[in-house]
Order: sequence, then C-alpha cells, then structure tokens
Amino acid sequence: MTGGSEHHKEAIAALAERDYARSADEYTRAAWRRLADPREGQGPFDADEKGWVGRGVQSLVTAALAYRVAGADARATRRAVEGIALARDLGTELEHPAQTACFTEFVGDLRAAGGLDGVTDAYQSAEQRYRDAADSIDSPQMWGTTPLFEAASGTIKQLARGPANGEIAVKWEDLHGADPSSPGEFLAARAIYKRQRFASLVETAVSDGYLAAPRGTTEYDNSNHRCPECGSNDVNWAGGNVLCMRCSTPAERR
Repeated sequence: MTGGSEHHKEAIAALAERDYARSADEYTRAAWRRLADPREGQGPFDADEKGWVGRGVQSLVTAALAYRVAGADARATRRAVEGIALARDLGTELEHPAQTACFTEFVGDLRAAGGLDGVTDAYQSAEQRYRDAADSIDSPQMWGTTPLFEAASGTIKQLARGPANGEIAVKWEDLHGADPSSPGEFLAARAIYKRQRFASLVETAVSDGYLAAPRGTTEYDNSNHRCPECGSNDVNWAGGNVLCMRCSTPAERR
C-alpha cells in the first residue's frame, strides 16, 4: 500500500482498541506519508485542482485530536503547530482562492483539535477568504466534493459520531449554505458551522475519553457480526477494519 494507507488502517484499528496514543502515532505516520506523496506521480507542492495533499493535513488534525483524547496534550500541541505551518504553506501553493480558503479552514481545525487559542479568529478568516473568492468560483458544489474539501470536513464528521451513537451527525447541508448561486456564502458556511461546533465536539471527546472511528461502509442488522461490547449488529467497515457502528469496538463474526 502507498500514500499512508497502511498507517491509516492501523490508526483506526488502534481507535477500536481505545489505544488513542498509538492511534495518534499512526495518524501522524499516515500524515507524513500522505504529505510526501499525496498521489502517484504528484508532489505536495504541485498545483492540483483536486487538492490531494489535504488528506495529509487532515491526518495531522486527527492525530492532534487523538493525542488530546489520550491525555498527551504536549504532543497534541506539537502536531497542531506542525499542521498549522503546513496548512499556511500549502495554501500558497495551490492556485485557486477557494483552496487557499480551505487551508485557512484547516488552521481553525488544527487550533481546535490541539486546544490552541485563536480558533474563532481562524474560522472567521476562512469565512472572509471564501467570500473574497466568490467571483472565481463557478460551482461551489464541485469544490466541496474535491479531496481537499472532503478532507477538511472529515474530522468533524468523525468527531460528531461519538455523541450520536455512531450515526451521521454532520451532513452536507450542515456544512454548506442553502444557495449555491452565492458561492462565497455557500462555502463560508463551512467555517461558520465549525466555528460554532468544532471546539465543543473536541471538548466532548476529551471529556468522554472516546473518539469514534470514521464512518466507512455501514450495514444495519448485519447477520454475520455482533459487537462483543454493546451487542449491536450494526456494522461499520472502516479502513479495512470491521467495527461496531455504535461504539467502534471490533465486531466479531457469529
């Protein structure tokens, strides 16, 4: 496997075992691999309309968060600071103003995940950058479905699963405006929503000592698997792991 996939798989497996420090280490390793080789034949500093390098930054956000849940606050701070520097640098390399705004959105995520000051200011800066980019955006829906933008929404979706019993708690319509004909406001809604929710979701995860696995392919009432922890047979296939959709415990075959 390439591009950090093996480390991403191990990070999710460690989440399932509630070994958050090891998960954070694996997310960090995944980040370094994804940043070095975002996609076959493509370097991290290449202009790229898809923004594949954003997946590496997302892994640093999740690493910082997992370290926080593990109680390793100093390491969480270092990952967040590292990610902020990268996001700011990479935001100058990709060509489209919407992508620059998305990397500014990442700065807010990293500050929130790492427990740093300046979360509100970072998201407000992202909001303004999206508005300033409006004239250059033909289809905000297209940008919202690129790997960069999906990476920037991945961690908050994962975070929100914990208090929601594993269900999808952050949807497309939560993160985006109602009117795509106003592209700046349509994308600025991402930063507004995160400004209102991200930090509190982080604090809930830290307080509960629990970070859910990301949601992959799911099936309700699966006849072949059962959770040994909570008894559910709702299954989540995430990163090559077969997990309970409800509590992220490894599911057992029956």
